Formats: sequence, C-alpha cells, structure tokens
Amino acid sequence: QVQLVESGGGSVQAGGSLRVSCKATGYMSGAYGMGWFRQTPGKEREAVASIDTGTGDIYYVASVKGRFTISYDNAENTLFLQMNSLKPDDTAMYYCAADRTSGWLLLQHGPRPDYGYWGQGTQVTVSS
Repeated sequence: QVQLVESGGGSVQAGGSLRVSCKATGYMSGAYGMGWFRQTPGKEREAVASIDTGTGDIYYVASVKGRFTISYDNAENTLFLQMNSLKPDDTAMYYCAADRTSGWLLLQHGPRPDYGYWGQGTQVTVSS
C-alpha cells in the first residue's frame, strides 16, 4: 500500500511561483509513473504533468509546458511540481497520483482504480 501526501499549496498573485510536493510512503519498489492532476469545482480532474521514475521521462500538458517543472527525488520518494508564471486559470486543487505504469499512461488515463493511488490534494489559488 502506498500513501501520498501533498504539501506546499497556497495563494499567490498572477505571475508568481509556487512549489508543491508529494511525499510517497509505504511499499514502493521498482518504477512508477507519478504525476500531478488538478481539479476545480464543477469540472473534471485534468492531467498536468507526469514522470516515469524508472526512465526519467517527463510529460506535460500543453497549457503548462514551459511554466511548470515536474521532478522526483528518488532518495526521498518525493514528487515536486515547480509552478512559475502562474495564471488565475491555474487555480485548482492539485492532486498527486502514482501507479505502476508509465508516466505517459498515467498522464493519459490517471491511476487505475484498483492499482493506483491518489493523494488528498493541496489547494493552489492564483489571484489576478
């Protein structure tokens, strides 16, 4: 069983930066796809970025490419998302996800219901 705990959300003005973190605990051996998703009230959860912890391959959705950077610290089992040039449209609850699959598949489909994991979320609010 894997537990994911996010931290680091908060409020910032447009153009500012934030870094959110996701600490993974529990039994994690081998490569995982890990990623960030976000959701605003009334909308479906959407993918943001993912990383394959085995190969280091990284994927971003178009709306955050060039502004957000995903990274993973293998020694600490911690996933990061550095968010720069934030926009009000980036306001959302940000969720960490993990699954024993590729980062690409995780980005496309999210974690599998019986095999993957979600964190509890951390709020990011960007004011104009």
